[in-house]
Amino acid sequence: MNSKALLSVFAALALHAEIKVGIVGTDTSHVIAFTKILNDPSSPDHAPGARIVAAFKGGSNDVESSYTRVEKYAEELRTKWKLEIVPDIATLCTKVDAVLLESVDGRKHLPQFKELAKCGKPVFIDKPMASTLEDAREIARIAKQNNIAWFSTSSLRYSDAAMDLRSDKNMGAITWGPGPTEEHHYLDLSWYGIHPVEMLFTIMGRGCEEVTRVTAPLMDEVTCKWKGGRIGTVRALRPYGGYGAIAFREKEVVSGPPRPKVNYAPMLKEVVKFFETKIPPVPNEETLEIFAFMDAAQRSKEAGGKPTKLR
Repeated sequence: MNSKALLSVFAALALHAEIKVGIVGTDTSHVIAFTKILNDPSSPDHAPGARIVAAFKGGSNDVESSYTRVEKYAEELRTKWKLEIVPDIATLCTKVDAVLLESVDGRKHLPQFKELAKCGKPVFIDKPMASTLEDAREIARIAKQNNIAWFSTSSLRYSDAAMDLRSDKNMGAITWGPGPTEEHHYLDLSWYGIHPVEMLFTIMGRGCEEVTRVTAPLMDEVTCKWKGGRIGTVRALRPYGGYGAIAFREKEVVSGPPRPKVNYAPMLKEVVKFFETKIPPVPNEETLEIFAFMDAAQRSKEAGGKPTKLR
């Protein structure tokens, strides 16, 4: 075999080589679910092409859902899935090709991303990307400065409730889902309300300009005027509630499925493609607009429901 043929073989092997993935933050159930989908070929939801090989625990001492779970999930990753638990992010970077930033506390994402930016490797940032609009924009700035590919999304973007209703014919939409909050996250929608918000933007696309928020004990309703006269509304139900969506078109109203399928596999398949191509399936600009939407909703709430422009 001549040298040119050998190079072609090596290039093909490299193209199909399994991507080694690292986890930052073992304080969410997502790390167990994602590891099963990526690492277990026998799983019906298996997403081939990448394997999680190592994890850094992280954790937050003042968030109950973090400090009560971080050690438990780290131990399961180590014992059941044979992942290496490393002492810091710098060590993790030497062992992987790409990173899942999974810390449940959105406040941790900016300082952890600063460390990851030194690695130069693509990063998927699980929800919430950050706890404030400023932190989200700073992550984007650091990524651009260091030429780091990144994207962030909720798995509900890939639910049938959202994907089935996408259309350029949509004049408006309503989405709903659980909306419990966490006291340390300034953008209270970012904690769990991010899911129905992400569904709304999946259906409506970009172009939200002005937000109005109505707050009540059992739910919040956030309505935004989109460019071109379209209107989108999201309801965050407390403490928990089901997911759903409706789209309004010129001559019809289209309802999503009554029991939407919530499955991480479609999102993780997009994550693997992203790690391969470094092209985010959700434009970074759309993710930042989602945070500007939640920021405007927070400011509208603080102003007693006053209509508030996106920053």
